[in-house]
Amino acid sequence: MLMIHGICPDTGDKLRHVAAEPDGSFPSDVLWIDLLNPTQEEDRRVEQHLGISIPTREEMHDLEPSEIIYTENNARYMTARIICQSDSIVPSLADVTFILTEKALVTVRYDEPGAFSIFLNRVTKPGGCGQQPEAVLDGLIEAIVDRAAEVLRGVGDKIDIASRRVFAGRGQDVERGGVYQVVIQKIGQYEHIISNVRESMVSVERVLLFLSANYARPKKAQSGFAAEWRSAVRDVQAIEEHATFLSNKLQFMLNATLGLVSIEQNKIIKLFSVVAVVLMPPTLVASIYGMNFEKMPELKWDLGYPMSLVMMVVFAVLPYLFFRWKRWL
Repeated sequence: MLMIHGICPDTGDKLRHVAAEPDGSFPSDVLWIDLLNPTQEEDRRVEQHLGISIPTREEMHDLEPSEIIYTENNARYMTARIICQSDSIVPSLADVTFILTEKALVTVRYDEPGAFSIFLNRVTKPGGCGQQPEAVLDGLIEAIVDRAAEVLRGVGDKIDIASRRVFAGRGQDVERGGVYQVVIQKIGQYEHIISNVRESMVSVERVLLFLSANYARPKKAQSGFAAEWRSAVRDVQAIEEHATFLSNKLQFMLNATLGLVSIEQNKIIKLFSVVAVVLMPPTLVASIYGMNFEKMPELKWDLGYPMSLVMMVVFAVLPYLFFRWKRWL
């Protein structure tokens, strides 16, 4: 699917969606070419128009760390991992390649991150984006960072709800073991989301550092985007610190939940231990009078049977009272 974004000629301060010409050519003012699941023919048309090489899906996925960011034929190739399917239980990461040329920005992607939809809605409004390829890239990165911050904020709210559920006491929960199991599963899901956000921000930070250093040169400093990208680096680093904070909070929740599980298990073991101790004296009495020796005077008594029952009850109650007195129960 080939989507082309050009500058709207009537206002000049917003973008409009345009389509390629029937012969495969592009409008002269094309500013952003967004390749979503492109075919070989679409790749070839863009390569002919801009004189660049479009990486395939396999090339994007198999890039070495040293090949994620490079320059070729005056075009800067930058690949970042973007949060995708953030509304699902476990969001994934999508590889997106940004190709920045003097004429246009090209994005190559095989998934639909929410940040792209956010940016598309933003740039179609007046003042939503500048008229340079660098402005489009800056707006896209800003949308990606905003989306990551939004995902982290949602995870933080869910962590607070799970934390209150763990530490609020028994409340309405009848089976605490089931609650702890659900919370531990949630902790695993939240940690996966946070890890994906952190990984995404690390790749975006590399892109921003490359851009800020590249555009800090005297010939390119006049574009004014170096300062914007340095500011975006600080935003990304703030998100990474927030992700670290949430990870530490999840680790504390996990340790606390496992500790509460141990406490619940100890309560059950203590209950069985108390029951065993309480039943031990009655068992001893019953064992003694169950031996049926001939010279046991109590066997001939009329009140021998009631007396043994009373002894068993008394010997069972006394340990229980002792445990209560010691506050072991």
